[in-house]
Amino acid sequence: MEEIGGTEMVDERARWRRRILFAALGLGVLVLAYLALRPAAVEAELGEVTRGPMAEILREEGEARVRERFAISAPVAGRVLRNDLEVGDPVRAGDTVLATFVPSAPVPLDRRSREEAAAALEAAEAAIGRNRAEIGRLRAELEFAETELRRLQALAEQGIVSAEDLQRRELAQSSAQEALRAAEFAERSARSERRRAQARLMAASFDADLGETIEILSPIDGVVLSLLRESEAVVPVGEPLVEVGDPADLEIVVDYLSRDAVAIGPGQRVLIEEWGGPVLDGVVRIVEPTGFTKISALGVEEQRVNVRIDLLPQALEAAGGRLGDGYRVVAGAVVWESSEELRIPVGALFRRGDGWATYGLDDSGRIVELALEIGRQSSGTGGFAQVLSGVEQGRVVVLHPGMEVRAGRRVRSE
Repeated sequence: MEEIGGTEMVDERARWRRRILFAALGLGVLVLAYLALRPAAVEAELGEVTRGPMAEILREEGEARVRERFAISAPVAGRVLRNDLEVGDPVRAGDTVLATFVPSAPVPLDRRSREEAAAALEAAEAAIGRNRAEIGRLRAELEFAETELRRLQALAEQGIVSAEDLQRRELAQSSAQEALRAAEFAERSARSERRRAQARLMAASFDADLGETIEILSPIDGVVLSLLRESEAVVPVGEPLVEVGDPADLEIVVDYLSRDAVAIGPGQRVLIEEWGGPVLDGVVRIVEPTGFTKISALGVEEQRVNVRIDLLPQALEAAGGRLGDGYRVVAGAVVWESSEELRIPVGALFRRGDGWATYGLDDSGRIVELALEIGRQSSGTGGFAQVLSGVEQGRVVVLHPGMEVRAGRRVRSE
């Protein structure tokens, strides 16, 4: 009897061992099936919602131009002699000879032509007088601006006025200085017009057999920008001969789309980039009131508006004379900026219906879709979007999600 009972116990134990073995095998099969069938973790680039500075910048290509260009033309018909000047040569007002030519045999002026020449001379003399008065007024304004700037600088050292007030006063002083320079250029131009009118009146009494020549002198201090006539030739009256200008007096001209130009106004800060040197600071002087049609590279008609930008004195100093007339630049008009905003990388956003959404990670590392409201967006690649609601600071988000990225899947960061 004892032997029979012992045998039954051994069989019972064997049955339990088999059951446990089969259960373990079944559990192992289930685990293997789960591991084989569960979605694999997707590779994704991750970013983070942070706080930091933001700026909305409108960028367009433009060019640097000499602000005041003077085109010198032939005052009378005649033979212009060969010009020894080269582009880039310095010129001095009232000293450097820009062109020399021998007038053609004089043609008697009729009464109307003589009256027109006399009126042009009188108008040039009146312009000289008007410009002299304007120069006097602008000198007084510049002296006042410099006095105010010195006063605000002293107050700024004591912490009484803000840096913004001091910067506005510096801009006012710089603008007054530029206005005075422009008035001085206008006076020199008026003197040149007077000499041209005098030359026309001289033409009727000129003796061509004497070989007398007429020399045209530079109206400004600057450099030769272009030579329109280099070799000796017979030219009619009014034929352009040479262009001169001051390369230190530059402006930036950018043609913005009209829908972007409405967000730009005088006084706004502008960043001058991609010209071959450091980023330069500028300020919008004027947005031209009239637009024009331009054909894009794709053949699409676009309405464009010229925006004229002044370089700040420290920007001209930083350029060091390397930025010249006709140079290509990229101008970025800062239409909005903030020192600290809740922001999300633009690459993490995608459209969901009429709104915006992003893929974030929960505590277990799985993807969840989050709806959010965004505000302004910074420009360029790697930019940020302002977060108004829907996501908190520090949330990890998926950048540039592909088709395999969806809610519920795990992420393996690259």
